[in-house]
Amino acid sequence: VCWAVVLWTCLPAHSFPVECQEGPGSASPCPSISQEKLLDRVIQHAELIYRVSEESCSLFSELQQISDTWLLHSVLMLVQSWVEPLVYLQTTLERYDAVPDLLLNKTKWVAEKLISLEQGVLVLIRKMLEEGLTSSFNDHSSVQSDVQPEVLESILRDYTSLCCFKKDAHKMETFLKLLKCRQTDKYNCALY
Repeated sequence: VCWAVVLWTCLPAHSFPVECQEGPGSASPCPSISQEKLLDRVIQHAELIYRVSEESCSLFSELQQISDTWLLHSVLMLVQSWVEPLVYLQTTLERYDAVPDLLLNKTKWVAEKLISLEQGVLVLIRKMLEEGLTSSFNDHSSVQSDVQPEVLESILRDYTSLCCFKKDAHKMETFLKLLKCRQTDKYNCALY
């Protein structure tokens, strides 16, 4: 309900699509609105969706700033979640014919660095716990003590979904702007 209020106040009055009625003699569904105006409205909607998704992602990030230990644990989960897929990618690439050595070397390098990062994060977590540098963790102990690994995974999944949606919303906006550029100025669309 709160999001509906926020979204409603963000929407400019002209961003709502016009409902056109197809009459018996009309050749197109919206004869009074040019293709350029319709494209402008679609772009406005895409921009709004991207802006709201970007704000949602930022709000989610702010809500998740709990403790140094939690942040390190999150980094560790991300690193560990990518180790196996990168090793698999490297194995798969090696099976293809004519794969450039540069690509094979880069995927191998990234996989090795990721494993090294995992080890470094584990050492850092241990060191922080030993030296008692987790004061923010202690401040939030009532929140942290009940957090199950499934909840942390769910939070990570939700955050990832929001970030992926933000990227895809930006792609939608960019693709629509490119389409408009191609429709109106075919030779000057290099910026998209």
